[in-house]
Amino acid sequence: MGLLLLIFLATGAFLLMDSVVAAQPQNPEEGSGLYEFGAGDVLDVLVFGEPEISRTVFVRSDGRISLPLAGEFMAAGKTPKALAKKITEKLIKVVESPNVTVILAESSSKIYYVLGQVAEPGQYSLTQSVTVLQAIARAGGFSEWAKKSRIMIIGSPQQSEKIVYFDYDDFLKGDNTEQNIVIKPEDTIVVP
Repeated sequence: MGLLLLIFLATGAFLLMDSVVAAQPQNPEEGSGLYEFGAGDVLDVLVFGEPEISRTVFVRSDGRISLPLAGEFMAAGKTPKALAKKITEKLIKVVESPNVTVILAESSSKIYYVLGQVAEPGQYSLTQSVTVLQAIARAGGFSEWAKKSRIMIIGSPQQSEKIVYFDYDDFLKGDNTEQNIVIKPEDTIVVP
């Protein structure tokens, strides 16, 4: 049983969504695909009516941020809503009815790498979902001598599957389309 919603985006594009009433996870943020902060991100912490507390903060390499009157908080691994809740709980002792909003100002913690026979090898930010093919396109496409049938996607040390292969030629024929996987943070794509 779904409701059809039409949402107008600021870009002028339309997004069609099917809102389905289904079993929700116990923790609504768990597994929801919401952005989780990481080291290197820049956050705007806004406390309504409290400009001396509101500020832009950098998530340090230890994953923490610091705020006046509130102290230190672990920001890494937290969603904006969860971090705002933690800050509110701490500020309630010194500010009457704090209204806290946390906004991602700059994403620098979610990155991947493209190496080898591409036009622009290097480090790229994961600001949205990116597949192997999209990552290669973002890196300017293949160079003349690229071996397109043996592209490696090397996962980060935290991932169970360390190396996955992508065969561009097979993919173009419509074979093994499932190999065009979504890139995860810290993945490295190597085009031999």
